[in-house]
Amino acid sequence: MIIDITSKTISITPTIREHIAARFEKLEKNQIPLISPKVTITTDNKKVKIEAKINLPNGQLFASDAHQDLSVAINNLGQKLERQLHRFQDKPNAHRASRSGKDFLREPVEDELSTEDEQAA
Repeated sequence: MIIDITSKTISITPTIREHIAARFEKLEKNQIPLISPKVTITTDNKKVKIEAKINLPNGQLFASDAHQDLSVAINNLGQKLERQLHRFQDKPNAHRASRSGKDFLREPVEDELSTEDEQAA
């Protein structure tokens, strides 16, 4: 996977690139293809802000984190993305989806009418 890492204020070293790549490899274990992940690193008053945007087949993930230490910010960002990815993956199987009543509303009403007509005849 090719990760687009950009920064205007910090030079991207190989160790930073490896740390980000290792964190994104953990996201790939969920068997969901990550399409064109982009990471942006900026500095803001002694804090490092890191943002990530990942496209998925049916959606998009975005997370950001700010911390004084870059490696801590990368780890926090990875945890946020993992939570979003798990939510995205488990959403169709969620309990609230079965209780929403949408399946009941989508059932054809014509079947009920045809059975009432047969009983009347």
